[in-house]
Amino acid sequence: MKIKFLYIVFAVFFLILACDRPPLTEMDTAREAVFRAENDADAVQYAGGTLMRARDALRNMQTEADSKRYDSARNYANEAIAAAERAINDGRTGAQRAAAESSSIVSGLRSEIDETSRNVNGARYSQMVLDYDDLDRRIVNAHNTADLAQANQAAGRYQDAIDNARTVRSDLANVNQLVANAAVVLKK
Repeated sequence: MKIKFLYIVFAVFFLILACDRPPLTEMDTAREAVFRAENDADAVQYAGGTLMRARDALRNMQTEADSKRYDSARNYANEAIAAAERAINDGRTGAQRAAAESSSIVSGLRSEIDETSRNVNGARYSQMVLDYDDLDRRIVNAHNTADLAQANQAAGRYQDAIDNARTVRSDLANVNQLVANAAVVLKK
């Protein structure tokens, strides 16, 4: 009977010791996971919010461990690991989405520039009152910015390529609007 009692006392004692230790393995794994996510360019660019949650969980983990609330520290460590892994996955998905979007938008720029050039040449032929030197400079600028968009896409800078392409489209829309306004004036 005394032996069973001693076993029970030792078992309880060891359980208390086991529960009273910081979750060092989980904490190290959480730090490594967040470090990997912070050094993943796609996670940083496309999953910033998720990465921030991982960093917050890591800070909370450390605060809880310092306060000897080890169960809570373990939970925050697991949360940091999950958020860091999600940031890496979301970053990869975001990069793929941006690559597809930039490919789509950049591939159509040349035809849009050509169409706008034809509109300007038609206006010139119709002798519409416009500043053709300015319009020609805008078309040349559109070609140059489209070249930059293609270079950015080829280098994997998808957001830069998208931004360049949007600039080209906006400039072309402005040129086409000037031609359309001049056509209305010519008809009157």
